[in-house]
Amino acid sequence: MTRKFPFSKDISLAFKNDPPGQWLLALPEGCIRLSSGYPEPVLVPAEAIKSATIRLLDEEQDLPLQYIGSPRIPQLKEAIRQRMAKRGVELMDEELLVTSGACQAIDLISRVLLDDKAVVALESPTYMEALEVFRNYTEHFMNIPVDAKGMDTDRFAEMLANRKREGLTLPRIFYTIPTSQNPTGTTLTPERREHLLVLAEEFDFLILEDDAYGELAFAEAPKLLKAMDGGNNRVIHIGSLSKVVAPGMRIGWVAGGAELVSTLGWFKKDLNHPFAQSVMASFLEATDFDAHLASLTNAYRAKSMAMLQALEQFMPPSVTWYAPEGGYFMWLQLPGIDTADMLPQALAAGVSYVPGKHFHLDQEHCEYLRLSFSYADAEAIVEGVRKLAEVVGANLPQDEPQGE
Repeated sequence: MTRKFPFSKDISLAFKNDPPGQWLLALPEGCIRLSSGYPEPVLVPAEAIKSATIRLLDEEQDLPLQYIGSPRIPQLKEAIRQRMAKRGVELMDEELLVTSGACQAIDLISRVLLDDKAVVALESPTYMEALEVFRNYTEHFMNIPVDAKGMDTDRFAEMLANRKREGLTLPRIFYTIPTSQNPTGTTLTPERREHLLVLAEEFDFLILEDDAYGELAFAEAPKLLKAMDGGNNRVIHIGSLSKVVAPGMRIGWVAGGAELVSTLGWFKKDLNHPFAQSVMASFLEATDFDAHLASLTNAYRAKSMAMLQALEQFMPPSVTWYAPEGGYFMWLQLPGIDTADMLPQALAAGVSYVPGKHFHLDQEHCEYLRLSFSYADAEAIVEGVRKLAEVVGANLPQDEPQGE
C-alpha cells in the first residue's frame, strides 16, 4: 500500500496548483529558441570565469571548496554594495543579503511576509516563476494591467480605493519588475514610479522591486524604486547577476531594512553556494564591469532591433507588440489566436515561444505570447520570426490580411 505522506496544511494547499515549470518546453532538434530567456552563449564570459576559477584555486587551494568558502566572499557583497551605491542606493552591511539567485530571494520574502490570508498585488502579465512562488503561500491576488508605460498606477489606485471602501483586505506586498519587464519589455515611467510610492504609503503595502533586467536598459533607465524610497524601507529590492554574468552561478541579493534582512538570513541559514560566490568574487575583481555591461547592452539592443525589423517585415497587420526598452523579451498580441493551441505547429515548423497564459494567474489570456531575443543570434532571430509568421498566418481568423 502506498503511504500517504503527512504534508503540512500549507504544503497541501500549494498542491492545488499546477506543478511548477509547466511552461518549459521539450524542443525538437534544430528548433530556433525564441522561448529561452537565457543569455546568448557567446555573451556568457566563460573564459573569464574559467580564468577566475583557476586563479582562485591556485591562490587558495581547498578554501573555496570548504563549507565557509573563500575569504573573497565578503568582496562579493562589497561589490554588490558598490554597484547599488552607483545606482543611488546606499546600504549598510546588515541591509544586504546575498542569495542563491533572485528566485530564492522571492521565496524567502514570501516565506517571512505571507500567509494564507495575505493579498499579493502584481503586474499582469508578470514573471511566471514568481507566480509559482507566491501561489505556494496564498490564494489571494490583485492583478494590475500593464501597458506601454509599465504597470497602470491609475488603475491600481482605483482598485485599492474600491477594496478599502468595500472593506476587503488590502495587499501586503506589490511585486513589480519596473525596468525591462518580463514578459512585456516595458519600463515603468518616472511619473508612475512616484505614483506607486505614494500609493504604497497611502494604502500601507510593501513594494517588492525585481531588478533582474535593470542594468540591461537600452537607454538611461529611470531611478530604482529603492533609490526613490527616501530611506523608508517601503521598497524591498531584489537584484541578480544571472542576466548579466551567468545564470548557472545563482547569485542574487535582497536589499532592505536591517530587521527584514536579518529575518531572511534566519530562514536562509547556510543555503549558499560558497564555491559559486567565491568564483564570482574572483571574476568581478578582475572585470571592468561597466565595460562588460556596455558590451552586453549593445549586443542585446542590436538583437532586439533585428527582431523588431523581422516582426515588421513578416507578421500580419493584426499582430501587435511593444518595442522593448531593455532586457530580453517582446510581448505579442495575436487577436483571435489561442497561442497555446498554436504552439505544436510552431515547434513543428522549427521555432519556439512561450504562450501568454503562463504569465497570468487565470491562464485565460490566450492570444498573447512571449518572444526572447536574448538567446538566438540575429540571423536565427530573423529566420525564427519568419517561420513563426507563417504559422500565425495559417491560424488567422478567416478574411484576416496576411503578412509579407
